[in-house]
Amino acid sequence: MSDQAEIPEFSVVPGRTVHRVLDGRQREITELVEKAYLLHGEARTINPPSYFLRFPDRPTARIIALPASVGGDRPVDGIKWISSFPANLDRGIPRASAVLVLNDPVTGYPYACLESSIISAVRTAASAAVAARALIGGRSALRVGYLGTGLIARYLHTYLSALDLTPEEFGVHDLSADYARSFADYLGTAAGTAAVRVHDSAEELVRSSDVVVCATTAAAPHLVDPSWFAHHPLVLHVSLRDLGTDVILDSVNVVDDVEHVLKANTSVHLAEQLTGGRDFLDGTLYDVLTGRTAVPDDRTVVFSPFGLGVLDLAVGEHVFTRAREQGGLSVVDGFFHDLQRHGSPGTEAVTR
Repeated sequence: MSDQAEIPEFSVVPGRTVHRVLDGRQREITELVEKAYLLHGEARTINPPSYFLRFPDRPTARIIALPASVGGDRPVDGIKWISSFPANLDRGIPRASAVLVLNDPVTGYPYACLESSIISAVRTAASAAVAARALIGGRSALRVGYLGTGLIARYLHTYLSALDLTPEEFGVHDLSADYARSFADYLGTAAGTAAVRVHDSAEELVRSSDVVVCATTAAAPHLVDPSWFAHHPLVLHVSLRDLGTDVILDSVNVVDDVEHVLKANTSVHLAEQLTGGRDFLDGTLYDVLTGRTAVPDDRTVVFSPFGLGVLDLAVGEHVFTRAREQGGLSVVDGFFHDLQRHGSPGTEAVTR
């Protein structure tokens, strides 16, 4: 957006456009998300605490507001509004839905509303890819296991595959045997010559994987035995609440943002409550990316990303810019109205 104090047009970017802009651009978006992490580590972003709207009559459901601001050469302010209604799965529709609103940093006016479930999934997957690339070190990645097999797992696989890792085997486990088989079939088509194995238990999957990708909807820890991790895998703990405190305390722990991840009874938050401190945290992803934190190959490494709104904004601004270049915006004429302080009703706004 320019620095001119003009009222921007307001546009809607539907999901089909978001998908078209992002599809097949895993490497580009991974670099974009890494740059956002570096900006965040350099204090060139603003990322207030997320706000959780919960419902006493629907205890499993929530809607989360993630306000944020990104600086740098592509500044943008805004907010993601994302719902999680697990009961939707029984209705045959996705659990999560979301919109992202982008605000002009000069005037504060919102200038776009984007369908954001895809953006949210992409930034989550790209975040895991950035972490995997930084944390894999000299450890093996021949066996990659997916614990949880929903939409996020599919995006995670797409982005991790763009790293040119060459697994010999993919493992799959889900509480739903149907979901596990369906995801295994997808991997069988997408994974080339790698074998795909459906595991009967989470323990079996963990013990059989060099990289464990946690993409469940678990509300409380269920991987509680450190001996399952004796082979020292890399754990991309995207779902945040799978690991028991003993596993966390026995691992090298890297997070995206300390203050954000130590809340809402995440596994690392539970560890903080138990120990009364944060010494078990070894650093942030920014620390690893900049060489401040070295990650050993002979210990289990856990990456726990709470999910930062600045990542959604970075990806969303990219989508908006590309969609505008491609003529994919749906402009809402007259969205802003009655803009004269003492003018007559119906005065037209001057927009760009």
